[in-house]
Amino acid sequence: MQCTWDDVEAHIAACACCPLGKTRHLPVMGRGSRQARLMLIAEAPGAEEDRQGIPFVGKSGEILDSLLQDCGMDRKEIYITNILKCHPPNNRDPKEEEKEACFPYLKYETFLLKPAIIVCLGRVAAQRIIAPDFKITRQHGAWIYRKNCALTATYHPSAILRDTSKYESAKKDFCEIVKKLHSCNGSDR
Repeated sequence: MQCTWDDVEAHIAACACCPLGKTRHLPVMGRGSRQARLMLIAEAPGAEEDRQGIPFVGKSGEILDSLLQDCGMDRKEIYITNILKCHPPNNRDPKEEEKEACFPYLKYETFLLKPAIIVCLGRVAAQRIIAPDFKITRQHGAWIYRKNCALTATYHPSAILRDTSKYESAKKDFCEIVKKLHSCNGSDR
């Protein structure tokens, strides 16, 4: 049986694999172009995302949009998702069992999208996707390659809200990501 985007969305909407399914307002499925070559993955939806069912709205979304615009990209050209599809209470870090419960959905999103580049937004996503000991302050902007896909990480927009001095580093990372995206050819898909 082939999995479709509609199948993934239906499974996420009905998910009760962890306690977060009982406390969420709306599940937050990834959004953006389903033909995108660039996939951004963060850790979990925030409170505003939980209310709207859309990733990266509110102040973090504004920072992300600014970073993309500064490097000549638009949100419509990319696919943005989270490891978790439900908001953890009080914006706490996701628990391991919550990440494990949601990870199959992320795998399906990645399988369907087949991105050339995956960017982890923040430490939690980088530690789950790239390496368990990933240090965002030291390793952001570094590249690894796995299964015909280039992976990197940069600061989460909410970290930039807390410390605006990180904006320039994140902007540099995003501009390098855009350069790499433009240098990738169609054979990476």
